[in-house]
Amino acid sequence: MAIGPVTETGFFYDFDCPVSITPNDLGKIESEMRRIIKSKLPIIREEVDREEIKAEIASLDEPYKLDILDRISEGETITRYYIGSPDGRKVESSLFTADSLPPRDYWWDLCAGPHVNSTKEINAKAFALLNVAGAYWQGDEQAPMLQRIYGTAWETPEELQEYLKQREEALRRDHRKLGKELNLFSIQDEAGGGLVFWHPKGAAIRYQIEDYWRRSHIEAGYELLYTPHVANLDLWKTSGHFDFYFESMFDSMSVENQAYQIKPMNCPFHVLTYKNQLHSYRELPLRWAELGTVYRYERSGALHGLMRVRGFTQDDAHIFCLPEQVASEILGVLNLTEKILSDFGFKDYEINLSTRPSKSVGSDDIWELATDALVEALNTKGWKYIVDDGGGAFYGPKIDIKIKDAIGRLWQCSTIQVDFNLPERFDMEYVAPDGSKKRPIMIHRAIFGSLERFFGILIENYAGDFPLWLAPVQIRLLPVSDEVRDYAQLAAKKLKQSGLRVEIDNTGERLGKLIRTAEVEKIPVVGVIGKREVETNTLSIRTRKSGDLGALVVDNIISRLQQVIAEKTTI
Repeated sequence: MAIGPVTETGFFYDFDCPVSITPNDLGKIESEMRRIIKSKLPIIREEVDREEIKAEIASLDEPYKLDILDRISEGETITRYYIGSPDGRKVESSLFTADSLPPRDYWWDLCAGPHVNSTKEINAKAFALLNVAGAYWQGDEQAPMLQRIYGTAWETPEELQEYLKQREEALRRDHRKLGKELNLFSIQDEAGGGLVFWHPKGAAIRYQIEDYWRRSHIEAGYELLYTPHVANLDLWKTSGHFDFYFESMFDSMSVENQAYQIKPMNCPFHVLTYKNQLHSYRELPLRWAELGTVYRYERSGALHGLMRVRGFTQDDAHIFCLPEQVASEILGVLNLTEKILSDFGFKDYEINLSTRPSKSVGSDDIWELATDALVEALNTKGWKYIVDDGGGAFYGPKIDIKIKDAIGRLWQCSTIQVDFNLPERFDMEYVAPDGSKKRPIMIHRAIFGSLERFFGILIENYAGDFPLWLAPVQIRLLPVSDEVRDYAQLAAKKLKQSGLRVEIDNTGERLGKLIRTAEVEKIPVVGVIGKREVETNTLSIRTRKSGDLGALVVDNIISRLQQVIAEKTTI
């Protein structure tokens, strides 16, 4: 037995056993679970002594439980829970007596709890085992590979069925599956895990995302930066990343007997850019943004498509401002975030405000100022938010924004963090009105989080059926015979000159097959070309959303598509 925690949507348990557990076994296991539920067994909590439970676990030859025990901090209460009652043990419950229980029906596990009082409180019709997967112990690829059984449990059968329906839809939208089917990206084993290869169609979408991002930021008063990918290791010691983030950093490299570190963050580079010259209060705020690629070590067992990778591009920005400018700058970030997320189709959010933790840096006054500024900005927006008391970073409070996708799932994307730590560590200054030197306030913020993860969310949100402005191929021309291919080339050239992304299907297949292929590849618009279209200088237009639109002259097609693209709608 290994470990069996809850997850956001259910639970899993890891096993190290000599036989392979297959999907065909899940029904048998479910039947046994229902038998246990119907037995109405008590669930009993017991506080245990560390050395006594260690000896008992060792006698059972359960090495993973010993490892779990060793991970429990000294002084922390250690508990185990019984399902049922071992023979002779007093049941501390008015609902059950030890004599009423079958002696074989008990089992215990280390757990912090809490749990229901009895298995009879579990709805036998509202749980399901979902699948079997492999998992390394503690996510460490050097550790044994275990067998993991995933399950889910709800209060009612109706809730279970709703979840299973959503799960089926989520599997249909899985970005790893669609990324392969639509030829958007790959993760090549030969290059190592967690590194993303953007294929031409995926790269076309990324270009649109980046171009939109840059234009939006320039319009919002940001300036763009480009910074190196590596720096002397001492920089990361000054920033504190070496002390607090070392396990997530790749090994350093030696350059002329000096240690260099590939960057896990962009922040110190922006700080050094600020420190390149002394700034006056009149120059602040400074808003600097960068699509900066960073590299972080993730265990192989933790990698997951585009959602968890080792190299990714953050849409990073840092604002250096005066204390009295914090509230207005936070409001500006919220407005920009709302505009960008809305344009990508996300309009429902969950907002979290995280406040000062017990261990933190900075004075009470600066924490109060920063927290009040975040609250003021949220209230000005009229956004409801959840307070995570004590959940802020040690260097400042923050706002986290989770976006809701097309099937109701929440994704953590945008974050806004006030930082008192780096300005202090790097001795950042500005010249105040009285000529004195003072510390600026630093605001970290990202809207997408990372391009890779945001792209994965986009794929799943749209099920690969991107809106016209993002689609890698916006219109595909379908010539029905060789005689019309010259006209197809001329039409494609005119469409491309207008800025549209165009392809010609020259496979020579029959029209029905050409249309079907375009449907499977989720091409938003196709233009059929036959003899009549050549004679009338038109294209017969068909869209995924609206079906046949009839024969249209090329100029009319261009103006119509350009309007849809500008409005970021569908056709």
